[in-house]
Amino acid sequence: MESSWATFGRDLHLDLTGSGGLRAALLRALREAVRSGRLVPGTRLPSSRSLAADLGIARNTVADAYAELVAEGWLSARQGSGTRVAERVLPRTSPAARRAPGPPGPAGPPRFDLTPGTPDVAAFPRTAWLAAARRALTAAPSEAFGYGSPAGRPELRTVLADYLARARGVRTDPERIVVCTGFMQALALLGRALGEGAGRLAVESYGLDFHREVIARAGLRIVPLAVDEHGARTAELTAHDDLRAVLLTPAHQFPTGVPLHPDRRAAAVNWARATGGYVLEDDYDGEFRYDRQPVGALQGLDPDHVVYLGTASKSLAPALRLAWMVLPDRLVDPVLALKSAGEWSSGTLEQLTLAEFVSSGAYDRHLRGMRLRYRHRRDQLVAALAERAPHVHVSGIAAGLHAVLELPPGTEQSIIQAARWQGLALDGLTRFRAPATPTPPRDALVVAYGTPPDHSFAGALDALVRALPPGE
Repeated sequence: MESSWATFGRDLHLDLTGSGGLRAALLRALREAVRSGRLVPGTRLPSSRSLAADLGIARNTVADAYAELVAEGWLSARQGSGTRVAERVLPRTSPAARRAPGPPGPAGPPRFDLTPGTPDVAAFPRTAWLAAARRALTAAPSEAFGYGSPAGRPELRTVLADYLARARGVRTDPERIVVCTGFMQALALLGRALGEGAGRLAVESYGLDFHREVIARAGLRIVPLAVDEHGARTAELTAHDDLRAVLLTPAHQFPTGVPLHPDRRAAAVNWARATGGYVLEDDYDGEFRYDRQPVGALQGLDPDHVVYLGTASKSLAPALRLAWMVLPDRLVDPVLALKSAGEWSSGTLEQLTLAEFVSSGAYDRHLRGMRLRYRHRRDQLVAALAERAPHVHVSGIAAGLHAVLELPPGTEQSIIQAARWQGLALDGLTRFRAPATPTPPRDALVVAYGTPPDHSFAGALDALVRALPPGE
């Protein structure tokens, strides 16, 4: 029985339009695919039999075209290696490589990066994750490969309910957990669920601008809430009308690095109870506390008025696209209705793997290892400053993946520019300040010691210290 074309090997799209017959059209199409870079040097082409079947032409036509292009130098053919795009044919150059070199200085990409946003992705636990993926895939029921529920896989929601109760003091059950593709999707869904009609949402006066943009796109107006050494001034919530919710980072304020004072935690919950509003708790790095046991989640004080938001982006890797919401009962149906109306869902295999990774204890082991790793990084940063820049004060608690370096007034931007000349990317605290913030700006650096891989961290610290102003 003759084999169907669908059983043959490698796919290759070619357009055989134009004059001159099939052979000439095939030659033109192959040359153009190589010339344009669509087929890069070293790419193995389908066999002549496979390509002929896919294109519906004679095998000899393909074999002749391959032979001619080999003779011209476009392709190469070796026994046992098949036909490939020749290595020396029209090597591709990027637009940057074709441009004339620019002047020396900070114009090129930085050698070191201490900007916040990502963990040390080189430390991702590949072996343990692969083992968990194999176990999860073996045990997965057939229905898991369908479209699934907008709430996420029940295996992951069940495991998360147990883990969050044990490790973060969260009170919930699997039916109140919704798995998302990241914190941004979770925040967008909540904004839409809360923002029907009109209303306002309070945010900390220092935070991420794209979080504020997501809230604004949901139809809510932003109210900046001043932040000081005790966190957000939550007592000021009562001074604002029509507030639907407040977004807080209680365990470790981003970016100032302070925890929310117990009195202010209570004030936030009391405001939500009195008004029927919600506290949106961003627990982005709550597991990473180095000087003491992490403070429990704010959600444990009032599960009916606090939405807990967690993510694997800092604890594992952003590429997993896994986050979760723990919702009050009143918000479950509205959020699921929005999520089921065309929102992307996290991949089932990633959800099943994370469930297995957590339930097997691998997640706890990974977090303990990363705590030691990041604590050592922070200790190195503090020691380098104490030795070479003792006049620079590190504020905030020993937690998370970043530290705040306090600077003399008016020096933040000049130091960031000096860092660029050292090949170092840095962010200042001003970068995270919300518009219309009621308090005056602070000059400081937000130094992400979690971002660089181990081999470049010492170099990044050296560049940082060289960019700092000398002491008096």
